[in-house]
Amino acid sequence: MLQGADGPLPYRLYRPATPGPHPIVVYFHGGGWVLGDEQSDDPFCRDMCRRTGMIFVSVGYRHAPEHRFPAAAEDGYAATRWIAEHAAELGGKPGPVMVAGWSAGGNIAAVTCQLARDRGGPQISGQLLVCPVTDCTFDRPSYTDNATGYFLTRSLMYWFWDIYCSPADRTDPRVSPLRGKLENLPPAFVATCEFDPLRDEGVAYAEALAAAGVPVEQLKARGHFHSSFIDGRRGDHRRQRAGEDGAGVAAIRQAPASKRGSPSGADHFAARDRRG
Repeated sequence: MLQGADGPLPYRLYRPATPGPHPIVVYFHGGGWVLGDEQSDDPFCRDMCRRTGMIFVSVGYRHAPEHRFPAAAEDGYAATRWIAEHAAELGGKPGPVMVAGWSAGGNIAAVTCQLARDRGGPQISGQLLVCPVTDCTFDRPSYTDNATGYFLTRSLMYWFWDIYCSPADRTDPRVSPLRGKLENLPPAFVATCEFDPLRDEGVAYAEALAAAGVPVEQLKARGHFHSSFIDGRRGDHRRQRAGEDGAGVAAIRQAPASKRGSPSGADHFAARDRRG
């Protein structure tokens, strides 16, 4: 167990077969802040650990509805701080860590970078954001274009937001990082998928980071949908598109540190959790 914002949290450790110490990536799973756990994105974490030669630490942060905003965000920050402080015990290199996440986990990774900057650490050398949630609005074209039919639906996103965060809190940068201060954040690699309600807010976040002077690389995956990179049954060749041999994460490693009654779509997430 590691130390979260309000008690211990489970985690799953993925270490390369090669001799260490290795760089560390703190990973946050998807599931709309409601579903999933530290094992539910197991195929992705295994594959990225193998491709990159880095340690992945998948964090089991707290979920809504039992733990609503800002529990997940604060757990993400606290977990990253704990992992950085215990890097050697985990087989990692002391010093800056990286953060990564998919969907709501990408949201937590992005928020963690902002909190680490504002709270004096830990040092984060890069962020890998895969189909991240970055804003609380639903009026971008991708929410209309991809409202149904592509795994993650608009109605499911409404449900996730309602379960996790009260409307009065939704403009807080700890849940809508696009509305936060973006200067002096770690270099970012942002992957978005064409058939995903979250596509446009992910692109908007990448563009806003770049406008704030943050080094950014984007992957706009045409023909893919929200879980393309994560699904262990079909995701291997898609993850290659995010960078052969893990180049997406390798790119941020090279960058300097300065720089219940749910909609039916939730059943797909739950089924994926059972397979995990």
